Amino acid sequence: MALMRSLGRLLGSAVDRHLARCLLCGDGPVPCAGICTPCRHDLPPLGHACPHCALPLASPHDRACARCLQQAPPQNRSYACWVYAYPVAQLIQGFKYRRDFAAGRTLAELTAAELLPHQGSDQRPDLLVPVPMHWRKQLFERGYNQAQLIADTLGSHWQIPVDARALRKVAPTDSQQTLKRAQRRKNLANSFQAQPRVAGLHIGLVDDVITTGATQEAAAQSLLQAGAAQVTSFALARTP
Repeated sequence: MALMRSLGRLLGSAVDRHLARCLLCGDGPVPCAGICTPCRHDLPPLGHACPHCALPLASPHDRACARCLQQAPPQNRSYACWVYAYPVAQLIQGFKYRRDFAAGRTLAELTAAELLPHQGSDQRPDLLVPVPMHWRKQLFERGYNQAQLIADTLGSHWQIPVDARALRKVAPTDSQQTLKRAQRRKNLANSFQAQPRVAGLHIGLVDDVITTGATQEAAAQSLLQAGAAQVTSFALARTP
């Protein structure tokens, strides 16, 4: 345990040194979180979005997307900070597939600050739960779960506990990247299992990107079946 804490401090100090200059333009010093103010203004904001699934809406008068109007998803609300587009998409891909932890920490800290106004007393989750990976994929392929690292940052900023074991991925699934929504839902059927300790709690479900919403729906459904009072989804970005 002491060794892991030492490694964590070393990684943190290395990330801090890396964030002394802007991740996007390379200028410095950076006031906070690793991206300078001009570059931060270039990040594509999500804007007006469906409250249920965070899908960007074309008209400011639209109250929800067509799919959620027909059938609302199991999660109560969904929040994302940006549209999954340049340069946010490139930063997330570096974090997710190339171990660019500086990019991940930067986006998570900016998201924590941006979504803080949504953490009012009546909307504040009791517990943050990262979307899990199947243990084989986490252990043998990626080596870490990016959603857990994001959840840890959000929890630290919002002072909300994080439980990475409250939800498990019990069945391995094929890659979701090339699948359409219906295929994703079929691929994810019965793949999550929530623990009884979520009963009665407002769960904040954390992931890096909401793509079609199928992952969030499957995970939220499992949490609700285990007795969670409600589920709110949080992500760095949402695909349009």
